[in-house]
Amino acid sequence: MEKEPIIALDFPTWEETEAFLQPFQKESLFVKVGMELYLQNGPAIIEKIKAKNHRIFLDLKLHDIPNTVKQSMKGLARLDVDMINVHAAGGQNMMAAAREGLEQGTAKGKRPILLAVTQLTSASEDQMKREQLISVSLEESVLHYAQLSKEAGCDGVVCSVYEAAAISEKCGSHFMKVTPGIRMKEDQANDQQRVADPKLAKDRGSTMIVVGRSITKAERPLLAYQKVKQLWGGMSHVK
Repeated sequence: MEKEPIIALDFPTWEETEAFLQPFQKESLFVKVGMELYLQNGPAIIEKIKAKNHRIFLDLKLHDIPNTVKQSMKGLARLDVDMINVHAAGGQNMMAAAREGLEQGTAKGKRPILLAVTQLTSASEDQMKREQLISVSLEESVLHYAQLSKEAGCDGVVCSVYEAAAISEKCGSHFMKVTPGIRMKEDQANDQQRVADPKLAKDRGSTMIVVGRSITKAERPLLAYQKVKQLWGGMSHVK
């Protein structure tokens, strides 16, 4: 089966999103809609993207009291997205409530995949210890959150490439590891701290990768997508 990267649609408007998607008319993509795009355009943005036959990871990172997250997920499930997430820091009860809300809100078919964000790939260990007052190592924190997420009924976590192998050992190979912070070797890290290229992500055992600026800011986005796809494990021939 051909593997594909998830493209992060980090745009503020539908017009910019549509212009970016124009060269991909013959591709059925897996895209990420984050807070920037969703909050500035509302649920209609999901319908517009789905109309182009693309699958959607709705990246809203919900983090609130369990009942609020449950009711929010119940409503978001009706958008018929493919994957959605919460912050693991919200706790085990909140994550379990998120799954319950998704199950109640899914009218037909399969409920969206539920992920929990461990530590953001923009965070360093020093920052985590200094600002979050977490005394253990960053990897230990991520592994702890991953275990809690699994016990709460999540399907996987969002983590960096560098924790993927350890999470597989702790939570099993079928527990998903979705890894953002993916850059081509020649690209800048920007605001990310724990970055990796697609091949390293593949070698470290990531289940899925999320790629933003290396594709969206490329001079030829379709060609950049094909290069990432090839490194990640796809069979596309880059011309």
